[in-house]
Amino acid sequence: MESSGDTTNATTITSSPPSSRSVSPSSSSPPSPQVAVVISPCAACKILRRRCAEKCVLAPYFPPNDPIKFTTAHRVFGASNIIKFLQELPEFQRADAVSSMVYEANARLRDPVYGCAGAICQLQKQVNELQVQLAKAQAEVVNMQCEQANFMTLFCMENMTQSPPQQSLDNFTQINMSILDDNNVGSIWETLWT
Repeated sequence: MESSGDTTNATTITSSPPSSRSVSPSSSSPPSPQVAVVISPCAACKILRRRCAEKCVLAPYFPPNDPIKFTTAHRVFGASNIIKFLQELPEFQRADAVSSMVYEANARLRDPVYGCAGAICQLQKQVNELQVQLAKAQAEVVNMQCEQANFMTLFCMENMTQSPPQQSLDNFTQINMSILDDNNVGSIWETLWT
């Protein structure tokens, strides 16, 4: 490893701005001034105190303004493992891999024993509890629909015994249609009568 006292290595890129005047073939233009742009090294190279190469594998994923991201991943996985892992992946998967490593590293620092598996288990437990609550709520809805259908059946039977046959049949049809429209209990009503 190369050690130097300069920890803020930077790459200098020179470029010449485009000329705003038109160039005629008979005249030669004076050379344009060159502008120097200084790019800061990536957070990984800053923390590792090394020169950030132009094709640094870590530079696109660990920007200089977010050193905590690399520090966290470096603490858990180590710089050489991160570099090796990123080099083995195709470029389109690297950003997701870095996000995953940083998430896993944060989880491991919060919970050294279980890491992100502990968070996943906790979320699965919450999902299971919510599924049980949902099943209970759905059962209550079906129970209430059955009670309403039973009430309507009793009401219709009572109405049939007290009124003439044609009028009770009309009442039965009206009640049945209102059940279908209001609560979609028609299927329950049909199953009760078949």
